[in-house]
Amino acid sequence: MDGFTNQLGIPPSNICVVVLADGLGDQLLAAHSGHARFLAGAWRRRGTAHVLDTGAPTTTASSLASLGTGLPPGQHGLVGYDVLAPELGRVVNMLGQWDAAVDPHAWQPYRTVFERAATLGAKVVTSSRPKFRQSALTQAALRGGEFVGAETIEQRCVLAAEWIRTQRKTAGSIRHGAPDPLMVYLYVDELDKTGHKAGVGSEAWLRMLETLDSAVARLAGQLHQQYGDQATVVLTADHGMVNIAEDRRIDITGCRELLDGVSHTGGEPRFLQLYAEDPHCAEHIAARWTQAYGDQAWVVTREQAVDAGWFGAVEERVLPRIGDVLVAVHTDLALFHTERTGEAPLKMIGQHGSLTEAERRVPLLELTNRGFTE
Repeated sequence: MDGFTNQLGIPPSNICVVVLADGLGDQLLAAHSGHARFLAGAWRRRGTAHVLDTGAPTTTASSLASLGTGLPPGQHGLVGYDVLAPELGRVVNMLGQWDAAVDPHAWQPYRTVFERAATLGAKVVTSSRPKFRQSALTQAALRGGEFVGAETIEQRCVLAAEWIRTQRKTAGSIRHGAPDPLMVYLYVDELDKTGHKAGVGSEAWLRMLETLDSAVARLAGQLHQQYGDQATVVLTADHGMVNIAEDRRIDITGCRELLDGVSHTGGEPRFLQLYAEDPHCAEHIAARWTQAYGDQAWVVTREQAVDAGWFGAVEERVLPRIGDVLVAVHTDLALFHTERTGEAPLKMIGQHGSLTEAERRVPLLELTNRGFTE
């Protein structure tokens, strides 16, 4: 489509379906390919698979905002799961518990990909859970186009196919004039939720992977049969996931030395963001955390992370939302601050947020066997 750069080599088509499988890291697909034979076929086939880097942090709010805007976290501003809102003086959530005092449109002011596509003449729809229709994250980063909602993966795929059918005649039928381009965003969160609760590779998680695989296989096959090369279906993810044993889920609430000089904590258990009472003390805080966890985590100051490009180009309005010190775990460890979060997150087996390859690397699969262009 004019106005966009096809950096990923998506094959030319005027019907494009993007499936976002929350939590399906590239290593997870590789390790459990027997339970996802359709997806694994594309993953193994030359020309139909890429591996993408989600950037930092590897958390849903940040990654979906990057998908929805085409911008890095340092520009769209959703730089973590829980982050400091400097103007409010408190930590706010960027996912399901968005602070009522935070305006999603002001927090993320750029036009979304959906809005831009609609302006250029495309028809756009999101197929997701009904509760996400008016969610703050949707308003901030995924706004634009129509919305159809269903509670199961299979139903969302059916709704996507039905919406396309209402917009487009099947291949070989008579039409007048060029068809409007169609863009479908299909969101699947079941795999991520199951991984958090039961762990990746668990029986429940494998069943969910099989459900995803069969539903997407039917959708891609149906669209290819009806519309031929007019249609392309691609699948990607927002992050991977790792299992953390119960005795490796550490509550830092009582660690006074580590929290001395820290006014707020944010981020994820595998990507802590520490906000200093005095920003000039950030290096001292980082030194204490390095002494405690330097062999298990990358401990850096905000300036070091920004210089290293963790968040992409960072705008001035976004900079204070990022922690003065960042603790990105690279071993089988997760760090919780239950004084802020409560104890419920300690029960989560599957975790993500950090910069390991297991969490950062995700597949991009072309599922109609057309192949990516060079």
